[in-house]
Amino acid sequence: MFKIIQKEINWGGSVLRLETGKIARQADASIVASLGETIVLITVVSEKKEIESRGFLPLTVNYKENLCAAGKVPGGFFKRETKPTDRETLISRLIDRPLRPLFSKKYSKETQIICTVLAYDGENEPEMAALIGASAATWLAGLPISEPIAGVRVGYVKGEFIMNPPRKSLEESEMDLVIAGTDSSVLMVESEIKELDSELVLGAIAYGHEKVREVVKFIHEFTAEAGRVTPACATQEHCGEPCTKSAEYDEVLAAVKAEVGDKIAEIFRLPCKKARMTAFSVLERALIDKLVSEREYHQKYIDTAFHACQSDVLRNLVIEKKIRVGNRSPEDIRPIECEIDFLPKVHGSALFTRGNTQALVTTTVGTGYDEQMSEDLSGVKMENFIMHYTFPPYSVGEVKMLRAPGRREIGHGKLAFKALRAVMPSKLKFPYTVRILSEVTESDGSSSMATVCGTSLALMSAGVPIKQHVAGIAMGLVKNGEEYIVLSDITGEEDHIGDMDFKVTASKQGITALQMDIKIGGVTLEIMKKALNQATQGLNHILSILNNAIEHPRPELSPNAPRITVIEIQKDKIRDVIGTGGKTIRELCEETNSKIEIDQSGKITIMGASQAAVEKAIAAIEAITVGPEVGKLYDGTVTKVTDFGAFVKFTPTSEGLVHISEIADTRITNIGDFIKEGQAVQVKLIGIDRQGRMKLSIRATLAASEKSDKETISSKDSSSPTETDRPSSKRNGPTVNNTPDSGGKKDERSSDGGNSGGKKKRFF
Repeated sequence: MFKIIQKEINWGGSVLRLETGKIARQADASIVASLGETIVLITVVSEKKEIESRGFLPLTVNYKENLCAAGKVPGGFFKRETKPTDRETLISRLIDRPLRPLFSKKYSKETQIICTVLAYDGENEPEMAALIGASAATWLAGLPISEPIAGVRVGYVKGEFIMNPPRKSLEESEMDLVIAGTDSSVLMVESEIKELDSELVLGAIAYGHEKVREVVKFIHEFTAEAGRVTPACATQEHCGEPCTKSAEYDEVLAAVKAEVGDKIAEIFRLPCKKARMTAFSVLERALIDKLVSEREYHQKYIDTAFHACQSDVLRNLVIEKKIRVGNRSPEDIRPIECEIDFLPKVHGSALFTRGNTQALVTTTVGTGYDEQMSEDLSGVKMENFIMHYTFPPYSVGEVKMLRAPGRREIGHGKLAFKALRAVMPSKLKFPYTVRILSEVTESDGSSSMATVCGTSLALMSAGVPIKQHVAGIAMGLVKNGEEYIVLSDITGEEDHIGDMDFKVTASKQGITALQMDIKIGGVTLEIMKKALNQATQGLNHILSILNNAIEHPRPELSPNAPRITVIEIQKDKIRDVIGTGGKTIRELCEETNSKIEIDQSGKITIMGASQAAVEKAIAAIEAITVGPEVGKLYDGTVTKVTDFGAFVKFTPTSEGLVHISEIADTRITNIGDFIKEGQAVQVKLIGIDRQGRMKLSIRATLAASEKSDKETISSKDSSSPTETDRPSSKRNGPTVNNTPDSGGKKDERSSDGGNSGGKKKRFF
């Protein structure tokens, strides 16, 4: 019944197996790819009829993770997988990006690749099996790609490269790099790097490419044995370039070049994108009117020839004259403007503008309750650094319906997330949730890199203690035979017409992320090395501009940001803070308008909307754990009024009696005239008897208040004018941070602008 073809190799210590002929046999090609005990089903189906070209390859790649593959039941109300997660979307892009440039330019059939994870062993990640299987299935189905590809993940632990490290090992790795390519060249790089130098990164790419070549050879052997379908050529009339081989088109192209070739070159020199777009539109309209009326050429031929002429002119300008869009040289960076604190009220903001690309970035600081929860095959994860990138249609002068974030927006946001995570503070040192929103308000290429730069500024503006600035730059390539030119800081036209989009982000310390996509058959390590070296020069220039705008993170968070304080108590006091059934801690949260978390070690995290709320909660907890102190003043609430006095609750766990004689300085005949149940009062603890009963006084607080007022007046009379203007503080002088890892160091950071001079029990 089944004609099963199966082949396997030992690849980096795990068995890589490809199988076909048993599952999903009605697809054009179906392959079950296994890496260890991780299994992925990959299917490829293309429509039988070709469609008229829409200017892009109609290829869709979908990657799906069924949680049953890891023996898990999906969370949530529906208990089933629904829309793609960000992880699934990113892996779909990871597979699509290296496959797409290999397809014939004439191919225009709707094609879909679906990768479904069937089993996950917890060690071998499924994305590499999915990428390899997608390549093998596409090649097996006879689709018109030039050659098969493969991919590998490279880690770097303790000075050694590691091939396809499991997820746990990636936590220790200084690099998470995915490379895809053919036998001869590299097509795609995607990476997150912890500030390593470029030579080391190039070494990782070279190491990965050797592993890729092993699998490409294996795919050739497997598909030959399975019986690869001979590719059918796309038909002339539906190839997407219906006129490129006709004599009439050749005549039209020659006429277009003669008429407007020089004018196109002049327009490309204009520095403003909007001016270039307007000029090209006017020029094309006039050209069509002239050639249709005078020579009766077909308008579709003229349109195709005009865009082909644009590409030829720009590529020739770059290769022959070293002139590019905006009249720049290959190494030139567009003018940059940085502005921080652009928006009031938000915790941190920046407007980063580079040429005609602009990103408005905001930083919002939240508490632990704001962490983002996600679920995948490895389980539920919580993330306290969130990065969102949006690309509204007005940024490129278009009118489109606003929809949920697409694959491109999710991908660009993830790239910026990887770029900045290397410099973010640890959760232990900065126990906040940080959410970044980048709104691309203008776009002319490199908007994801503008997001990286803007995010770096906005984080420092908000007072998030990142280690240093991170900058980003997009590099391009124009290649003609063996001759090539690498372009720094590419525009939209250079991205569209060029052969490479190579994004590099780095701090002064080293590279933090790479993303490379190739539109030709691939690039060599020599080209990548030149691009990295040239990118480093550009990044140093951009970093200097960022430092001029703001060199270090603000010492304090925005006054509008919430506050988090961490304190420690003795373990035997934990139950006192929690109370019976959690009653005490719930009352603390309500009374102090804060959120309080306590763990088994005695560490208490207090989160409040303001510093006052946090301080109130700290005082309440200290009252519980330290115990009431005789002679100290407390704010309390009257719980009961009797003929002989009033009972007042002055800490969450302490209550005492204010005798009728301690309520006022005058004789009281009716206690109800002086005090009522529920009334807020200030009391002084004047004694504790042998039975532990608390004796309180309101009268003593009045005397203390009068004495304080007299001392204040006397101080004003004897002090200098400068001293009278100084704010008073209940907590004076530097104090030692009492958090577990403070090491007894003085905490120099204050959350109220540095004016309190008070005791701050913080990790930062």
